[in-house]
Order: sequence, then structure tokens, then C-alpha cells
Amino acid sequence: MRTYHCFWLLFWAGQPHQSFLTPLSKRTSGFPEKDRVLVLSGNSRQDLHRSKRSWMWNQFFLLEEYTGTDYQYVGKLHSDQDKGDGSLKYILSGDGAGDLFIINENTGDIQATKRLDREEKPVYILRAQAINRRTGRPVEPESEFIIKIHDINDNEPMFTKDVYNASIPEMSDVGTFVVQVTATDADDPTYGNSAKVVYSILQGQPYFSVESETGIIKTALLNMDRENREQYQVVIQAKDMGGQMGGLSGTTTVNITLTDVNDNPPRFPQSTYQFRAPESTPLDSPVGRIKANDADVDENAEIEYSITEGDGYDMFGIITDKDTQEGIITVKKALDFESKNLYILKVEATNTHVDPRFLYLGPFKDSATVRIQVEDVDEPPMFSRPAYIMEVKEDVPLNSVIGTVTAQDPDAAKNPVKYSVDRHTDMDRVFNINSGNGSIFTSKPLDRETLLWHNITVIAAEINNPKQSSRVPVFIKVLDVNDNAPEFAMFYETFVCENAKAEQLIQTLSAVDKDDSYNGHQFSFSLAPEAASSSNFTLQDNRDNTAGIFTRKTRYNRHETSTYFLPVVISDNDYPIQSSTETVTIRVCACDQRGKMLSCNAEALIHPTGLSTGALIAILLCIIILLVTVVLFAALRRQRKKEPLIISKEDIRDNIVSYNDEGGGEEDTQAFDIGTLRNPEAIDDNKLRRDIVPETLFLPRRTAAARDNTDVRDFINQRLKENDTDPTAPPYDSLATYAYEGNGSVAESLSSLESVTTDGDQDYDYLSDWGPRFKKLADMYGSMDSDKDS
Repeated sequence: MRTYHCFWLLFWAGQPHQSFLTPLSKRTSGFPEKDRVLVLSGNSRQDLHRSKRSWMWNQFFLLEEYTGTDYQYVGKLHSDQDKGDGSLKYILSGDGAGDLFIINENTGDIQATKRLDREEKPVYILRAQAINRRTGRPVEPESEFIIKIHDINDNEPMFTKDVYNASIPEMSDVGTFVVQVTATDADDPTYGNSAKVVYSILQGQPYFSVESETGIIKTALLNMDRENREQYQVVIQAKDMGGQMGGLSGTTTVNITLTDVNDNPPRFPQSTYQFRAPESTPLDSPVGRIKANDADVDENAEIEYSITEGDGYDMFGIITDKDTQEGIITVKKALDFESKNLYILKVEATNTHVDPRFLYLGPFKDSATVRIQVEDVDEPPMFSRPAYIMEVKEDVPLNSVIGTVTAQDPDAAKNPVKYSVDRHTDMDRVFNINSGNGSIFTSKPLDRETLLWHNITVIAAEINNPKQSSRVPVFIKVLDVNDNAPEFAMFYETFVCENAKAEQLIQTLSAVDKDDSYNGHQFSFSLAPEAASSSNFTLQDNRDNTAGIFTRKTRYNRHETSTYFLPVVISDNDYPIQSSTETVTIRVCACDQRGKMLSCNAEALIHPTGLSTGALIAILLCIIILLVTVVLFAALRRQRKKEPLIISKEDIRDNIVSYNDEGGGEEDTQAFDIGTLRNPEAIDDNKLRRDIVPETLFLPRRTAAARDNTDVRDFINQRLKENDTDPTAPPYDSLATYAYEGNGSVAESLSSLESVTTDGDQDYDYLSDWGPRFKKLADMYGSMDSDKDS
């Protein structure tokens, strides 16, 4: 039969009922008021009925933050199968088992090894079981129990922010919401008052208050003015334990700013302003600045200025400087000291953003008086008009007056004025002006067809002060007269076929006229009198400003007459009548049956795309010029002089003689002859420098010839000394390099230069040891030694 077992859990909480406790032999420090025992009980296996489990509690309670030196006692596990003989073993598993919570496997005592913090973990769930030591089999089913951590007040309230920032409008009513602060307490809100927070204000009274339960900050003083004080710092405290003594607390700072409202009207610091303005002040120029003060800021301090009344209402204007909130008085019309020299204005300053809540404080505007004194200045002459327009006929005689300009000094002195024409606007000096009365007259003939409008500038200056001057534009229109004869609209050159029939139209003429005609041009065409009767062609006026040329006879012969010149007279109908004689060129050409031209003497007509004789001549001239250029270039290259030595980058003014063959000794006539260096007579004294032109020519100096037996070093030093003292030497630095091997050479000299100066015998057998390149030299000198021996 199955046996049912149960846990009995008894705890020390001071319950009034009877506890089923087993006395403990020994306990560690804890809470000794009550014993805590978890009883594991069961019935005999022979019982056939089910026994009811008899536990009463399944949880233990521990206080957090235990500060004792010993392990904290939790409770005891006990099984009714435990006979006290050590045959049972108690096992603990679950949250923190073996680390945070340990159990005595013999006695079943449970202890906590570390300090517990409810804020980290408030509940631990564990499982207990008793097993037989010998068999390792459980004697009781596994049971689960809970260890709850009781809270203590070990956490102070914490605000969600270290610093709060808030703002409210100035002049707010009492009780206006400002901001809400919030503090939280990590302690258990369900156990005691550890987490019950109460708010209070430590700093900021009497301006603000705070609700103790909600943390809402409100205004506590009426009509707080930003202009008096703008910033407030409020310190709020949050205290747990319901604010009772011994509770923990935390604080935060609230920075409160009063924002501006338009509760201050603008005010002028003075009632009257005075300015001075010269009468020459340009339009829209500033005369002065005024400013009304407003204690508000930003848009609440924006001011609009206006002129409300005064005798200068239409002479002056005022605008607002948005950056400085100043009123700038400007000139709207030209000032004249002689007409009026004092203006009085009334200027008003008004807020642009008015708050209706504060209208009871008075009108949000102010006014001031502005007096403007106009100062007299020496003004330039003023013309009676801003511009003049004049007309003149193109056939007007010279020195004819075409119009008059007038200017006068606006000052009270009325200084006399003289006139002149700005010649930059009349470069051809077509017009002139009378300096006294301003009458403009012509000084050169006019031609409308060349220039229709003349735009000149007239200058009027005071005689006493020419710097005071003014200018005015004068536009002169040249009127047309009929002074141009009509002419052909284009150059006419046509042809007539040899087989043309009589009365055949061969060309239509039209004409143009440079003159204007108000009613339109009407031209008449006719043949010149000398050609009217004898011409082979007739002319018919179409009465529409065109005319046609017709053949008079049936056939034409280009071999008899290849070209006809037909004079045509063109006349207009204007007054006076103008006419001109134009010539039409008519060529006789061979044509086919349909009248299409085949050939005639005028090659330009037959081959319109070919080259004319003039073009061929031009091409031929170009070819000739090109050939002449090539010949001259070749000749110049032949005669080109040799490049001067001074131009060459590698000119070191020295002669380099190079010979690198074995040579034939003194018998080798192709080798360098040292005798030329020894004999100055062999030098060509007539050779001059090619790189410069000598300023003075000196006669060449004759130097004494060196002796034949003179050493090379000696005659080089002799030549160097002569060149240093030579007055004909070039007046510039030159580089002369002299290289002398000397007598102490390891290989000794290979040349025969010393054979001239030495009489002693030498042994040349060593030449045979120098290899095949010196074989010839060794044979030659060796034979000489043998001759001497014989």
C-alpha cells in the first residue's frame, strides 16, 4: 500500500494557535522568540487509508540587511522518519541553495550565509527532501517552501531628475501650475511606511508652494514681475515614513524662469527731439533717430513708429529699425531752405503685440515732438525742366537756334549762371550753346539719314562757383526733308537671249528712297533722253514703284554687241522732286528653245560657282609670294653667321687637342706638333674675337720665340705672364686650363718631346713588356739602341 507523507511548517510569528514544534538542541543567532520547524511526517506502510497532510505553513520570513557576525538562522527541517540515529540525510535545492542558503544534512537546520537585500530579490523558492543514507532513496516526497525577505527602511527617496527646469508667464495668478516633481522609494510599499513619500519645500518661499502628496509646484505670490526678478531657484524635499521623524529624505532643485508678457507700454525718455538737415539732403536719407524704451523683451518690446501730425507730415517719413527698435526719420521730399526752414512733427510709438489682459495698465503707446531745422547750403543751378526735347530740320542753316534751356540759382543770392555742352556727349561738336542765355544752335550740317537723334547734355554752372553745377539731358530729333534721290533697290545685271522676241519682259526694276514719306513713296521710271529713241529696249512704268524692261526687236547678236547699258531715270513725288539715273547692264547670251541661257561672254552668269579672273590672279600672286619666301629663307640660312662663342653654354675659351692613336713618334706628322706652341710666329695674329666687337684695336705684340730646348713648364709660364701683362687682352675673365704631367710620373712620358732636350742614352727595353700595342714603339727605339751600339 502506498504511504502518504506531509510537511508540517511552523514559524515564529507569534500566532495564537498551538504550534507543532520539535525542540532544537542548538541554534545560531536569529529570532529566538519562536522556533521554526518544518516537519516531514508520514504514516505506516501497513495503513490502507490515505492520511491527510498536516502542514500549516509553507514559508519562512527573514529581515533584510542582517548585520550580525554569525550566519542568520532561517529554520529547521524535520521528518517523522528521523529516529535520531543519523540514518537520514536532509537535502536543500532551489534559489540560492548551497550558496546563499545552506542546510545541516544531519539536523536539517537552514541558515543564510550572506546579507539579503529585498530590493534585489524579495522571495526565494526552495525544495526540501529527506533521503536514506544507506540506500540513497528518499523517505519523504520532495516539498517546496518559500523564504520571504521582510523590508526595512534602508532606501531614501530618489527624484527622477537632479535638476528640474520650468517656466511660467510673469504676472500669473496664485496657484498657477509650474511643474510636478516625482520621487520614488525602492522600499516595499506594502510593508509599513518605508515607501510612503511626502514632499515639502525647503527654499523658494513665499513665491512657490508644493503639494505634499503629488509634488506639484504652484505659484504662491500674486503678480510676480519679470522686470523685477526673472530667475528663481526652489529646493524640494521628498521624505519617506510619511514625513515622520527618522524617515530618509532626498532633495532636488527646480529652476523657475518667469517669461515675459507685454505688461509695459513704450515710453520716450524725452518729450522733444531736435534735428538739423541740410537742404541738399538726398531723398530717403536719414535725418535722425529716436527710441522709445520698453521694459519687455522679444516681440513684446517690438515698436512701430508713425508720424501722426505736424506741418512736415508729407515731407518726412519714419521707419522702424527691427534690430535696435529705433525710429529713423527720413526725407520724403526735397527740402528747400528758401521755402521753409523749420518743420514740427508729432511721432507716436506703439507696441505691435498688445495683450488685452493688461490694457488696464494704460495705453500701450507714447508720443513725442520732433523739430527739424533745415540748413541753407550753396545749391547748384536748377533747370526749369528735368529734360528737354527739341526738333530741327536736317537742312537748317548753320548757326541756327533750335531751342533754349533755362536754369537759375535757387539760393537767395541768385548767382549768375553760364551754360556749356558736355563734349563727351557731342564728340563731333555738331551743336553749341550760348553760355549766357542757354540757346542751342547748330555748328555742323545735319543729316537725318545718318543720325536721327542727337542726345547731348547741357551743363549749367555758377559763375562765382563753377563747382556748383547741374546737368540736364537734351534730346534733339532731326526732321526729314526730301534731299535724297531714289535709287535701285539692288544692282541689276540681266541678260537677253539672241533669239528673244519683241516685247518680251527681261527684267523688273524696283527702287528705294532714304527719305521718309508720310504718305508713302511714289516713284516714276523712264529711260534717259539719250536712250529713249535709240535703245533696243523699252521701259514700262507699272505705277506701283516698279518698272519692266522689254525687248524692242526680235533678235540680238552677241557677236555684234555683247553688252547693253540701259540708263533709267527714277524720280519721286516729294518736294522738292529728287531724281537719279541708274544703269542696267544687259548681256546678250545664247539660249535654248525654252529661253534657258547656255553661254554668253559674262562668265559670271554662265558659271556662277566658278572662279573669276580676279580670283585666279590673286591665287597666282599668293603662289609667287610663297616661292619667294622659300628662296629667301634658304639664302638666309646659307649666310647665317656662326654662333658666337659667348652664347655657347660650354665655352671655356680653351683649345682641346685630342689624339688617342699609338702614333708614330717624331716621324708621325699627323700627331700634335709642340713646335707650334714654342713658336709664336706660327700664330695667326690677324684673328679677332667673334663674340664681341673690339672697341680699340691694338697692334699685335710679337713675343720672342722660346728656345728649342725649353721645358714645356717654362714656356707655359712664359706665355701666362705675357698674357697677364698684355694690354690688348680682352677685358673679361677667361678660363685657361693648363695641364702638365711633370717629370715625376710613374709611367714617365711616352712622347718624344724630351728627345729634343736630352742627350743621354735611354734604355727602351721596358717597352717590350707593355704588350702588343707598344710593339712597334719598342721595335723602333730598340733598333735605335742597337744602331748606337754598333
